[in-house]
Amino acid sequence: MMDLVTQLRRDEGVRYRPYVDSRGFETVGVGHKILPSEKNRFSQFVALSDGQVNFILNEDIAAKRAQLGALPWYAALDPIRQDAICNMAFNMGVEGVLGFHHMIAALEAQNWQEASDQCAAPHWIAEVHERGNRIAEQLLTGEWQ
Repeated sequence: MMDLVTQLRRDEGVRYRPYVDSRGFETVGVGHKILPSEKNRFSQFVALSDGQVNFILNEDIAAKRAQLGALPWYAALDPIRQDAICNMAFNMGVEGVLGFHHMIAALEAQNWQEASDQCAAPHWIAEVHERGNRIAEQLLTGEWQ
């Protein structure tokens, strides 16, 4: 069964020890950027367990959903399309998603084809490859990818 946790574990990857990501941020778990205030939280572990990784991931998902949930266009989407947007936000932040003005307008109009086309912007697809194509397809069909 597909859900957002499964998608993010696939798309972000899972790391049980802190590492420096491609943008130079110290990261752990499923794309969790370690904030300066969290350094002590993770320094006590040699490696995180799957349960700890999932706990952190669920906290991060709840935080993203709360940020996005304040946006009327997001709140109006069905849950599967909401999770497609949440997946995007894990990659580029909510601010990054808000830069997809034409996609948001298409989502508001429930024009799924146009929303999918706008999601698959060449500059983003070049960065995230298949992940972006799957998210675009999820916006189009309203089905897990």
